[in-house]
Amino acid sequence: MINRVLRLSLLFVVLILLQVLVMNNIQFNGYINPYIYLLFILLLPFEIPSWLLLIISFLTGLIIDLFSVSPGMHASATLVAGFIRPHILRILSPRDGYEKGSEPSLHTYGVRWFVTYAAFIILIHHFVLFYLEVFRLSDFFRTFLRVILSSIFSLVFILLIDYYRKRK
Repeated sequence: MINRVLRLSLLFVVLILLQVLVMNNIQFNGYINPYIYLLFILLLPFEIPSWLLLIISFLTGLIIDLFSVSPGMHASATLVAGFIRPHILRILSPRDGYEKGSEPSLHTYGVRWFVTYAAFIILIHHFVLFYLEVFRLSDFFRTFLRVILSSIFSLVFILLIDYYRKRK
């Protein structure tokens, strides 16, 4: 248990630093902004209590907001992602349920399951984040294109990080 907490804490620090120092500086014409810090929320254990998941999600987004100087947009979007995560996990649950003590990762449940799981949460997160940022429907299609493109790039980076994280 302590080993798992230490691994998740180290992953949290690494992902936050990568996001703030590298990924926040990647922008292609304002359409593509990859957000890899979501991997931390995705990899939290299945049996984490909902209230703790929401607190961790909010604090993760708040830390990104502090470094990005954005007024709570990441905190809001990450909170929504944390809120929707148990519902997505329930929908994608295997017939026999999840193994006790396992983690929702690429190596544990396979590429297809993880891509589906991550894509839903990333799309929801990006949808909330980018529409809170523009806060108007007049730019609906431009913002929607930004959501789709950023989600694809975020998913690719998250898949690469998770693949190399467990590779030995």
